[in-house]
Amino acid sequence: MIRRCEDLDFDMIWTIVNDGAKAYKGIIPADRWTEPYMSREKLQHEIDDGIVFWGYEEAGILAGVMGIQAVQDVTLIRHAYVRTASQKRGIGARLLAHLRAMADRPVLIGTWADAAWAIHFYERYGFQLVGREEKNRLLKKYWTIPERQIETSVVLADAKWRAPNGKA
Repeated sequence: MIRRCEDLDFDMIWTIVNDGAKAYKGIIPADRWTEPYMSREKLQHEIDDGIVFWGYEEAGILAGVMGIQAVQDVTLIRHAYVRTASQKRGIGARLLAHLRAMADRPVLIGTWADAAWAIHFYERYGFQLVGREEKNRLLKKYWTIPERQIETSVVLADAKWRAPNGKA
């Protein structure tokens, strides 16, 4: 079952994010890695900035989470993580499809440039990498991240973004 996460889910979201993020250790630049990957304070800041988390629940327990955030004229998919023990079962795909169905504007996703599996995942669902200059412009316009993260990230866009006037 997919459901909107509530305040009571905060600890579970934090746990899933940090468990799922273990896949990035040693892949993303060492100067961008922290233990835990996302602090409780950072997660709360992201929620306060408008990220709404949705979760995939099995037997009453969240197995994966994915955030959606409306920013200006686009929708961002943020912080998509599935518990390590629950990966490779289609949970991320179900969450992505659910959030895309909710979006009424172009959808953008940012991820780490060296996380090939994440990039391939989004490409399987119709997202395409944007060029380097466009990536830099988009990350500065729609995300609030440090310059170093901009340097080491990519942006993928859906068909609405790539279509003239933002309409597929």
